[in-house]
Amino acid sequence: MARISAELFYKGCLHKAILQNFIANKFYISRILINFAAIIKHFTMITDIFRKDNAELFASPIMQQTAFWSVVKQKLGYKTIAINFNTNTSSLFRKLGQDKNIVSDLLVIIQQINPYHSIAYVPYGPELEPDQDLQGAFLEELSECLRSYLPKGCIMIRYDLLWESYWAKDKCNFDEQGHWIGEPVLSAQEFRFNYNTVNWNFNKAQSNILPSNTVFVNLRKSPDDLLGSMKPKTRYNIKLSGRKNVEVKTMGIDHLPIWYKLYQETAMRNGIFVDNMAYFETVLSTRASDTLSPAEVFLLVAEQNDVPLAAMFLIISSKRASYLYGASSSENRNTMAPYALQWEAMKFSKAKGCTEYDMFGVAPRPEPTHPMYGLYKFKVGFGGSLHHSLGCWDYPLIVDKYNQFRATELSGQGFHIN
Repeated sequence: MARISAELFYKGCLHKAILQNFIANKFYISRILINFAAIIKHFTMITDIFRKDNAELFASPIMQQTAFWSVVKQKLGYKTIAINFNTNTSSLFRKLGQDKNIVSDLLVIIQQINPYHSIAYVPYGPELEPDQDLQGAFLEELSECLRSYLPKGCIMIRYDLLWESYWAKDKCNFDEQGHWIGEPVLSAQEFRFNYNTVNWNFNKAQSNILPSNTVFVNLRKSPDDLLGSMKPKTRYNIKLSGRKNVEVKTMGIDHLPIWYKLYQETAMRNGIFVDNMAYFETVLSTRASDTLSPAEVFLLVAEQNDVPLAAMFLIISSKRASYLYGASSSENRNTMAPYALQWEAMKFSKAKGCTEYDMFGVAPRPEPTHPMYGLYKFKVGFGGSLHHSLGCWDYPLIVDKYNQFRATELSGQGFHIN
């Protein structure tokens, strides 16, 4: 017998005739009761859900879930939706004291895939992270609640989850050197994620959009302790850049061509696609200062004798600083300019009141064949903690169109040029 969907249950569309037909066959009575019990148990986590103005998105260390990022995306031609919802601690967390109400929200970006259909993309959201055995059920209910706020032709919701991977919490998933082995096969991932859901509707996306592995550096430490946490080679290169007279400067939007030249050079060297300069101009110029969740964006450039050698976009949201984009020259690499750039960015962020620095994207482990292996070696040297997240998960809304889109993605071009 097919499961009774949560959508039908919520809308009260389960016709009496259907129930009568089932009840006529006593074999199905217990199955019906089990399904109703499951729905009642799981689909009561979220209350008082409504759409609100994007400017009212709450402040968050996750920059991609802020009003700032909504404004950036709107300027780039996307439609964005802000959703507010209530829940309580007893629905999301097993271990708790007094039950408390939680008010949270969500930024959804609508991406058109053709004139008639779209996808709802949730970058690094929701921020609210339930206990792992309740995550699937929570996200399932949230998905059903979102349906009525999405365009009619929306074929799926894609959650790009920053939630810690289930398989990064168990020591048996790490090798003898302490390196993460990674996720199991796809079928095992989907079985685990759909555990405790009613409809078992979630699919692991073919690839992740935002990085699912990153390094977080604790900026609560003193500068000396930060240096002490780094690998010896990283500390040496930072000091060497000082002896080579590398200087890091904060530059304005009029210096964006300096960034873009370095960025193009880096993209060609690493075989990655290139965004146009208008994209970076939008990011650098946006502030959203009249909202509840603005952000500060800085262009930092490392120079030697006024010659640009490395540059980065630093974004500060709440108490987190993020190294969002980086680029470096192929010339004068012995100056170790990227090391000076990161160290100055960390000190700059700490002075701005940040307690955490997100290095934004590494390989999941030191695997030389991985395209981000070089970034892994560079970034882990700064002494932070590796974070492995769940990445992209899809909740289909129009199943046949979703399956077509998924097949197209399989044959599509990835981030790196083949």
